[in-house]
Amino acid sequence: VRRWTRRRPDLRFALDAGGNVLITQKGRKRAAPVVAVAHMDHPAFVITATDGRAASFEFRGGVDPVYFTDAAVEVTSRPDGAKARVDSYDPDTQTGTLRITKPGAIAAGDIALWRFRNRKAPKDRLAAPACDDLAGCAAALAALDRARKDPARRHFAVLLTRAEEVGFLGALHAAKHQTIPADARVISIETSRALPYAPIGAGPIIRTGDRVSVFHQDLTNRLTHAARQAGLTHQRKLMDGGACEATAFAAYGYQTTGLCLALDNWHNRGNLAEVEAGGGPATPALEEISLDDFHGLVDLLLLAIPAVDADDPTRAELDRLYESRRDLLG
Repeated sequence: VRRWTRRRPDLRFALDAGGNVLITQKGRKRAAPVVAVAHMDHPAFVITATDGRAASFEFRGGVDPVYFTDAAVEVTSRPDGAKARVDSYDPDTQTGTLRITKPGAIAAGDIALWRFRNRKAPKDRLAAPACDDLAGCAAALAALDRARKDPARRHFAVLLTRAEEVGFLGALHAAKHQTIPADARVISIETSRALPYAPIGAGPIIRTGDRVSVFHQDLTNRLTHAARQAGLTHQRKLMDGGACEATAFAAYGYQTTGLCLALDNWHNRGNLAEVEAGGGPATPALEEISLDDFHGLVDLLLLAIPAVDADDPTRAELDRLYESRRDLLG
């Protein structure tokens, strides 16, 4: 991201004290900031100690214990990293041990991921070790790359946060220390578990809330109206499969709403619905998103920048309805 920003001299790259990345546009702003927020981390193994034959790890992120049983992993932070299998895992402390099955470079601080079975995704999908939330980061940057060519969108910025998977730590730091101004309108971007009523391929999702909170009504309504007016394929859903950073920013007084992409194999948990129902193999799998949904999310972000300052059409529409039919009240 730092290199990407350097290639665009009209953008400014900054780190806050918590290591969050803030990218803003240079030049005078005409409105309060609109900030797209996405997180950079993904659930993974962090090596804490090793003797070359075995290793201890801390797992950072939420994954059901059944997925760890004799699971194959590999050190991905080094090109010649070791390969291993999970020997033990304690879900209460989220720590465990690995037995090295193929020697390679490994040291405390290294990152290991599951080893995934080869699978070719359908041509309309992207399969990757981590879409959550790298797809959100990529969409935010793609939108910024287009927005920076329009002076009317110069108040659009991107905040990429750390340590979301272990309790929104980066977002909480940014909110508590005002990495972004108090009058910023926050659009939290996620890749969220696909649900029967929020499927992959039906468009990006305007998120009315998450498992913990309901998001800012006016912002959410304005984005919905803009998407409908533009004829953009989208969904409007309560995505309550988990919580997201919109809840963290809203708790500290920011006007916040959310957008997301429906995600298959959330947190690399293949066959998740079957596993939760008590059957099916707990097999780590690549995460998947729809490419059409992704491009729609970029378009939706660009629509959102002017939409957050537009008048909410809801009251005007209700006033028209009342005036046209109030005679029915007698």
